Amino acid sequence: MVEVICDTSFLIHLATNRIKNLDNLDVEIGQITFVVPQVVINELSVLEKKPEKKQDIQSTRNCIKSFKIIPIQGSFADKELLDYVSKNRAIVATMDRELKKQIKILGSSIMSIHNDKIILEN
Repeated sequence: MVEVICDTSFLIHLATNRIKNLDNLDVEIGQITFVVPQVVINELSVLEKKPEKKQDIQSTRNCIKSFKIIPIQGSFADKELLDYVSKNRAIVATMDRELKKQIKILGSSIMSIHNDKIILEN
């Protein structure tokens, strides 16, 4: 079982869009588990205070309530994820183009959503 570290953008997209291949990911990609860093939970709390984001964030929180929370702390999720990936190879799930680029430079893999399907990028 491979743990995939999710960032804020990926979780919101996962919760607010219909993902076509979610049920057969283990066949397409392998056995994975989505995990959520504490710093992402903190970011969701901040976003939830914005009226235009409140509905999406509540959907996201509902979607991830069974996900394991991992102790990656800090004040800015992208920076903390990059620090973590620089020390530990990991798969990071993100929709953030700039973050994807930096993770690839560090030699880790990216999972994202394209055409309503979860894909693994190397």
